[in-house]
Amino acid sequence: MPKISNKGHQMPESPIRKLVPYSEIAKKKGHKVYHLNIGQPDIKTPEIALNAVKNADIKVLEYSHSAGFDSYRTKLALSYQKIGLPIDKEDIIITTGGSEALLFAMGSTMDAGDEIIIPEPFYANYNGFSTASGVTVVPVISTLDEGFALPPISEFEKLITPKTKAILICNPGNPTGYLYSEAEINQLAELVKKHDLFLIADEVYREFTYDGFKHYSIMNIPSIAENAIMIDSVSKRYSMCGARIGCIVSKNKELMATAMKFAQARLSPPTFAQIASEAALDTPQSYFDEVITEYKERRDTLISELHKINGVKVATPKGAFYCIAQLPVQDADHFAQWLLESYDFNGETVMVAPAAGFYSTPGVGKNEVRIAYVLKKDDLIKSVQILGEALKVYKN
Repeated sequence: MPKISNKGHQMPESPIRKLVPYSEIAKKKGHKVYHLNIGQPDIKTPEIALNAVKNADIKVLEYSHSAGFDSYRTKLALSYQKIGLPIDKEDIIITTGGSEALLFAMGSTMDAGDEIIIPEPFYANYNGFSTASGVTVVPVISTLDEGFALPPISEFEKLITPKTKAILICNPGNPTGYLYSEAEINQLAELVKKHDLFLIADEVYREFTYDGFKHYSIMNIPSIAENAIMIDSVSKRYSMCGARIGCIVSKNKELMATAMKFAQARLSPPTFAQIASEAALDTPQSYFDEVITEYKERRDTLISELHKINGVKVATPKGAFYCIAQLPVQDADHFAQWLLESYDFNGETVMVAPAAGFYSTPGVGKNEVRIAYVLKKDDLIKSVQILGEALKVYKN
């Protein structure tokens, strides 16, 4: 029988999606499942984006430019400039989601066996992208006790070797909701400048900040213009996860010329999704004001309810719409599966994402879960109530 590649065997399962078969079984039993496991917002997509697709007058569904529509990149650059980011059309390549942008970034900056330093916990698919690119993830651990703040720069310096090519951050963070301060971003900027590394920042949750905190982009630091690579996406900003449109952004001409070769190899990003994404740029500020207000209320509701459960520990997120909760269990993977397979509270149960998959250090995060507060407040209250009741009867 033909053999599967070693790379294929090493590709990690998604901690977010691997429990889907169990949720399907629970639903077949007639149980209602509250999905706290996935960052799929229930916020409506802006009508202006949907209408642009409905009204598109297209006779031939042809390839776009490999870098994306010229009109979209021009308009996107202007939208960045309006929020103070010095980005021009030539600094942008449109990608099939932020995922492809990350693959382009890794492919353009790293060879097989090279290393990338990432504060953990981190978005689980960074492990997958690194494996697909033949790149080794070198984690530096941030902790719940410190609110998942940036680890000391000295911890990063200890890990830098001749194989280190980049540092990758998510800001605000998935899965922690932590928002890096301007001071922390500047510390990283000094570090990558000193060691001649790339700084890749996944900034897809830029708008989602709370309590008066503001997002600070790596693109705001002129001294690292040649080091900085920004990853962006329409998925969460406009509740357009299914569009699969993102972008890679950098002032580094050689980097962008290299990324363009990857873009040409996959031909072009999807046409209808670009039409929707370009139109979405005209979404009024009132849309975002309402969305941020809603998410802040959901965050406050979730954190308040979690604090009522004995033995549960959680840090209050400053951004995005996730949090990491530490549970009084030994194995969150087993607990999450048990919730779907063997437990219900009045015919209802919850689905969470075990957090071990958001780390690359073996054995870390075993008693943690990621919770996405993308449900309505009443559903969040009910979900946490079910979680609390389940913990009372669960046997480790």
